[in-house]
Amino acid sequence: MSENIEVLISSGVTPVYSHPGDAGADLHSAEQLVLAPGTRATVGTGVSIALPNGYAAFVVPRSGLASTHGITIVNSPGTVDAGYRGEIRVTLLNTDTQQPFVIEVGDRIAQLIVMPVGRAEFIPVDTLPGSHRGGSGFGSTGLRPANPAAGVLPTSATGSGVTS
Repeated sequence: MSENIEVLISSGVTPVYSHPGDAGADLHSAEQLVLAPGTRATVGTGVSIALPNGYAAFVVPRSGLASTHGITIVNSPGTVDAGYRGEIRVTLLNTDTQQPFVIEVGDRIAQLIVMPVGRAEFIPVDTLPGSHRGGSGFGSTGLRPANPAAGVLPTSATGSGVTS
């Protein structure tokens, strides 16, 4: 699936996919700055886009920046709605407690994923239908399956030994 997206470049680089099949197009910094250890800053990309109705773009971290330098995005994913026409800005966080991180103009700082999105109609009800998961939330499946090859979860994770 390919969708044409109008892009206004005020002082940045047009988002580009680095490899065929990539989901995220690289967003580049339009500013130079230093992120001190443990600090965050909002960085301009110089890019504005016009998404068609029914689409949104999501700004997500680059895995290499996260794994090598501890750089992530505070509100990941950042959502760019179809009606937004301002500059895409990225709030980066340096999670490293000792090393500052230098960002130069043109550095790849994030990825932009463009996707079709649906709009839900929210209908108030008195009860919800049941489901296999129910209200089990954070940590409900445990850390490790008892038998990873079979996909069997340990009894302590769900209380039932249910297979996934």
